[in-house]
This record gives sequence, structure tokens and C-alpha cells, in this order.
Amino acid sequence: MLISCGLCKSSNKNTQDTAVASSATERILTGADQLSNYLPLLKGKKVGLMGNQTTIVGADKTHLVDVLLAEGVDLRFGFAPEHGFRGTIERGEKVDNDKDQKTGLPLYTLYGGNEKQDSIVQSVDVMIFDLQDVGARFYTYITSLHRVMELCAKHNKELIVLDRPNPCGDQVDGPVRKDDKFKSNVSFHKIAMVHGLTVGELAHMINGEKWLENGRQCKLTVIPVQNWDHATMYELPVIPSPSLPNHLSVRLYASLCLFEGTEISVGRGTDWPFQIVGYDNPVYGDFTFNPGEKEGMAKHVEGKGQTMYGLDLRGLDANKEKFTLKYVLDMYNKMPDKSKFFTRAEFFDKLAGTDELRKQILAGKSESEIRKSWEKELSDYKIMRKKYLLYKDFE
Repeated sequence: MLISCGLCKSSNKNTQDTAVASSATERILTGADQLSNYLPLLKGKKVGLMGNQTTIVGADKTHLVDVLLAEGVDLRFGFAPEHGFRGTIERGEKVDNDKDQKTGLPLYTLYGGNEKQDSIVQSVDVMIFDLQDVGARFYTYITSLHRVMELCAKHNKELIVLDRPNPCGDQVDGPVRKDDKFKSNVSFHKIAMVHGLTVGELAHMINGEKWLENGRQCKLTVIPVQNWDHATMYELPVIPSPSLPNHLSVRLYASLCLFEGTEISVGRGTDWPFQIVGYDNPVYGDFTFNPGEKEGMAKHVEGKGQTMYGLDLRGLDANKEKFTLKYVLDMYNKMPDKSKFFTRAEFFDKLAGTDELRKQILAGKSESEIRKSWEKELSDYKIMRKKYLLYKDFE
């Protein structure tokens, strides 16, 4: 099943016809699993790949690089996103140009900019994008998608997106970033905080809404997932980054990542990142933990070496978890000196895509009151989103 879009505006035409109903007896096939649908598009062409450790094919989780080389594809280089090509680099750390240790494939980065990125993309005929997103606006893999699309549009190169399920694709929630004042790597698009899109759907949105520089559009082909829709729960076969080690952490990530604009610990430096929350005062809860040093998490560990008191969320049913402000509001309300909560206010606003959320929390507003304030913008976003869905929606 192939959905292609050239320079014309992306369309949702026949979406209902192409959407595949989920079934307990049908294996979900990611775009990368469907070799017969994209290998012919690579024949005789020089190819570049944006990928990482989630870029796998089949039940045996063979890396796409190995598959493409075995198939004789003329693969010239790999682009690495945040966390690196093998996913072992911590948030925000430098990703160096390197070589893939297994294959010797030259590796470059788009994360943090690359002055040679234009010549790198000009050296190929087609780019492949295959990264596993987690459905939150501040997860930077979708920023990498935008940058690859920008380069492909600028240099008239085709982009093939091998789509993957969104493990939080059963919801659309949170504030929509509207003001470019809050645009950053963690809030790159004017979408909801929990956007409810696959990377393939977002690529069509970027094209269709003409968000690329000068209104350019990318020559885009999306290989859709088979046997999945937005109501289907999907547990990732490979962790997407060091601090999201399991399904529960992925499902809680959108609700807990806002704490990165504070000094509150979300469990980095423990075995349970994004499943526990705490700070260095017994007022925050009876559960205790002690952040230390973990591979991939040693550089940015809130409360390292201290006893943290707070909440143990490890017993929650991951599939039932959806975006909520209750954890942020609970910790804020328990803080004795509330003026010290937003220690990284500017970054909190970038994560939120607005400064209104922080101001509402400071004003003591409840979750229901805050939610009412973004109802209109969220409704407008949902209408726009519907135009670009490739799969049956959850509502």
C-alpha cells in the first residue's frame, strides 16, 4: 500500500479506503517491513538514510542499513537525530559525525545544525526517513523530519518516509503552539502537545500547510503502516531513546516531560525514568528513590546523589494512561516555596509551546480551568489534522 505526494498539496483523498482496520490476528507491518513497496523506488539511485536504533525490519529486528546493503542498495550515508545513530547519546548532547561501527557507513548529524548538510544531501538522489516517534511535540525526532524535508525540498530530492505507529496516537491533547516566539527544537511545529499523528501524517501536514521555508513542498512518498489505526495500542519493539525504556514510560512521557522546566526529578539516573517523580523534601510523598549515574543519563540527572520523595507510577496500566496535568499541578501545589518551582521557566514555556500554561499554574488554576483555555485552538487543530490522516481515527 503506497501513498505518494509530489509537489501538489497533500490530500486525504481515499483515506478511509486505504486505512486498514486492526485485527488481533494480523501482524502490524511498519513501512520498513514492506520491502517490495520501496526497494523498487531505490533501484539505480544513490540513497541517504535518517535513522537510529528504531530503524528495524521484521520480527528479528534487523537494522534497515543491513537490509538495504544486503539488497544491493547504493546507500551513501546515514543522518543521526538526537540520541545518535544507535540511540545511546543523552538529551541535548553533541552528536558527532562518525561512522557506523558495524558497516562503516559514514554518519552525519542534523541535530544542532551541520554546515555541510546541503552538500551531503546533494550527493544523493533520494532520502529515506525512518525514526520511531512517540507522539509528543517536544520529542525532537519530528524536528529532524522537518529538517530532512527542508533539505530535500531545497535541493529537489525525493523523500521516502517509512511510517511507524504512534504509540500515543489514540489521543490529541494539550496546548497548540501558535506563537513563533516559542519555536524551538522541542516545539518546532504549530501542533498540539500530544499531536495524534504518525511521522508520515505529519510529513503530509508539513507539506500541505506549506510550513517549509518559502512555502516549498517536498517530493514526498509515505509507505503507510498496515494493520494499524489510531485506536490500536502499540508497544514499541525497540526503545526510542535512553530515558524511555518501556511502554509505560512512553505513555507517561507527555505528562512528565514538562518537569524538565523545573528541578523535579522524573527518575533519570534510576532504572525507572519517566515512571517515578520526586524532589528532595518529604512533603512530596512517601515513595523514595536515589538518582545516580546510568549509561546515557549521567550528564543531566536532577537530584543526583540525593534522596527524592514523591510518586511511584510504575504500577499504572500503560494503555490507560493519557496526557494529564495532574502530576505537574500536584508537585507544584506541594512545593513550600512556589517561587522556586519554575527554575527553567524559559525552557518550560518552550516545552509547553506557550507561556500561558506556566502563568495559569502560578495563578492557581485547576486542570479543568486550564483545559478550557485551549479548547478552541485544540478544536481548530483537530480539524486541520483530519485532512492528513492516513489511518482510521480513534474518534
